[in-house]
Amino acid sequence: MRIDAAPPDAVFSLGSALTPTSSHSRAMDITHFNDLLAAARQQPQAQRLLFVFAGATLPADATAEQRAAFEAGESGELAPLMCVDKDPAAMPDFAALVAESAAAGPPWALVFAAALSGQGRQPPTDSQVEAALQRMVESVKSGRLDGLVPFDRTGQAVQLG
Repeated sequence: MRIDAAPPDAVFSLGSALTPTSSHSRAMDITHFNDLLAAARQQPQAQRLLFVFAGATLPADATAEQRAAFEAGESGELAPLMCVDKDPAAMPDFAALVAESAAAGPPWALVFAAALSGQGRQPPTDSQVEAALQRMVESVKSGRLDGLVPFDRTGQAVQLG
């Protein structure tokens, strides 16, 4: 597993990298990380799963109310900590990702995931993956989270807002 410190200057827009495998045009129901992993493995095109691990921080000018909510684990600003790409076929499950991230970097609160399709059986190139990861990092930094699926430390998809 290659986990890199999040680049300071990045941008993101993968679009709809995962597409339904049926002929019906419908969104996939991803409620747990394992749903994302299964969907990526079912795609006809080679996939790379992209992850940005984020921690919660408190702004320097936070109010007393914001500080109390942050200390209670109920709020904070998301800050990218590290990012990585993985081949879905080589990932056993969410627990493996958690263990590898714990060994490679700082503690995190959420992991944002997206998928990037290659061409047929060819996975995306390293430069395509790196550019997409940089865009994801910037998206997390700026709060533009469309197209990203956030998961908590148990692998449950979470709704932000």
